Amino acid sequence: RLFANRLTFTQNRGSILIKVIKEGEITMNYTEYISVDPNICHGQPCFKNTRIMIYLALEMLEAGETAENIVKNAYPQLTVPHIQAALHYAAEVIKTCDYTPFAEIV
Repeated sequence: RLFANRLTFTQNRGSILIKVIKEGEITMNYTEYISVDPNICHGQPCFKNTRIMIYLALEMLEAGETAENIVKNAYPQLTVPHIQAALHYAAEVIKTCDYTPFAEIV
């Protein structure tokens, strides 16, 4: 599985390259699959050349769907690498964003 591999993130001319180390080296540039345009879906990250927001695929994964089922049953215009790119994008956003603590429940 992809998650068992070692991931490294590097900057390359303004885009993030994700290197996955698995029996050799594979480099994935998620900007090949994801775009952010303020004129499309109110600037939400979408899969390139679609109006499918990446959070929709992430929510389906959260609900237990596999990447293969998402591509086969919900979004046939996508590929499994699109779904993998969404996961990588989400990981990078979480890794690099600022955080505000949750309010304590009283």
